Amino acid sequence: MSLSTSARLRAALRPVLPERWRTPSTVVPVVRIQGAIGIGTPFRPAVTLSSVAGPLEKAFAVEGAKEVAVIVNSPGGSPVQAHLICRRIRQLAEETGLPVTIVVEDVAASGGYMIACAGDEIVADPSSIVGSIGVVSAGFGFDRAIERLGIDRRLYTSGENKAILDPFQPEKAEDVERLKEIQREVHEHFIALVKERRGASLSDDAELFTGAFWTASSGLALGLVDRIGDLRSVMRERWGDKVELRLMTKRTPLLKRLMGRGAEGVEASLPDEAMAAIEARALWSRFGL
Repeated sequence: MSLSTSARLRAALRPVLPERWRTPSTVVPVVRIQGAIGIGTPFRPAVTLSSVAGPLEKAFAVEGAKEVAVIVNSPGGSPVQAHLICRRIRQLAEETGLPVTIVVEDVAASGGYMIACAGDEIVADPSSIVGSIGVVSAGFGFDRAIERLGIDRRLYTSGENKAILDPFQPEKAEDVERLKEIQREVHEHFIALVKERRGASLSDDAELFTGAFWTASSGLALGLVDRIGDLRSVMRERWGDKVELRLMTKRTPLLKRLMGRGAEGVEASLPDEAMAAIEARALWSRFGL
């Protein structure tokens, strides 16, 4: 029997063994949050509050837990879903009194960094990418392409601003300015959250809130992370070699897994899958991943 198999067997048997036979250990529940936030299809589930709420609640409910560790590996995405997840983590931490350690893997940028701000401590690998505290919107303009193809765009609305930024119509300066106003407001909310959570740790670097991003080695000096390290090393240093890292997962019914369907049983179309994959790929590629 391998060491890892033996450890898993002991962990499984511990609850049913008499107290005197149990090997004492400290339990740290672990929740993994990985992927683009709010961008998905039934075949490619997105990171949303509904997708992580179950594992988070299980983690904070573990009897005898000393703290909760959350692994974050996300290039960002929906600011709303990122904020909801951040708030849920903080709500659960305050309700239970358990501290939260965020451990960054490849990247915690934009919405991924917003989630990381839910931690009482942020730990990252020296080469992890952190930051990107900004807001971005991207799209394509097809108006000249459909004109060359001889295609007419027929769009009917009630409300003069209902079809602003339609990709099949020429871009208007007033539409872009309206979008930028929304971006500025969302950006201000993001900055306020980072300042609230990171407080005096933040440096006064002029680029901090420009959307720039850094390795965690540089981010440490900027106050974006608290220490360089990895989950197991930090938890062993804090709680000893017998610490038990218990991964919380969301159970998916077997039938749904076999059928490849989402929670609602809605089949995804190939165009939807392709667009979701392209959008997620674009987010990751911004950080060289």
